[in-house]
This record gives sequence, structure tokens and C-alpha cells, in this order.
Amino acid sequence: MADNKLSAISKILGYQILIIIITTLGFALAWGWQRALSPILGGVAAFIPNLYFAIRIYNSAGQDAKKIVRTFYAGESGKLLLTAALFLMIFQIPTIEILPLLFGYVTALSVFWFALLMR
Repeated sequence: MADNKLSAISKILGYQILIIIITTLGFALAWGWQRALSPILGGVAAFIPNLYFAIRIYNSAGQDAKKIVRTFYAGESGKLLLTAALFLMIFQIPTIEILPLLFGYVTALSVFWFALLMR
């Protein structure tokens, strides 16, 4: 059972990396590599917190229910804080473009929506 969960988590994270690469290449081909920085950073701002959350949840497997629930809430809180910290760092870059940044972020998060549809 844990292998199936790890497989599903790995697939989702892998698809997130794939969509980040596709989005970045699309922006690079259309507007150049300088403009492609924004969507890749938006994708990374979605991917890193999800990776953190996935590791926290995976490591809680086999524990009692209360511990899993606490880990879930702590992981989600950490994920939100990590997302905010990443965006604060990204907004320090003077050449960042907001719409491509948000496009990269939303496309990386959209993997979850499509994963639900495929199940």
C-alpha cells in the first residue's frame, strides 16, 4: 500500500516537473529565455512546498491516526509558510514579471486537478 502511495506521489511530482519544463520552454520559445525566468520560478514556488509536504506525509506512514493528523496539519502549515517565503524571495528579483510568474505557479498546481480527473 505504501508503494502505491509513493508511486502516486512520485507521479504527481514528476508531472509537476514536466509541466514546469513545458511552460518554461513555451515562454522561452515565444519570448526568449529572459522572460522564461518568471514561469520557472512560479513553478518552483509550487513544486518545493509540495515536495516538502509529500515527504512529511510519507514519513508519517504507519503511525497512529492522531500523529498522522498532526503531521498533516503541520505539513500544510509548513507548506503555506514555505510558499510565502519563496514568493517573498522571488519578488526581490527586479526583472520578475508577475503574470508569467503566476502562470507558472498555477500550471504547476493544476497537475493536482488533472490527477483527480485521471483517477
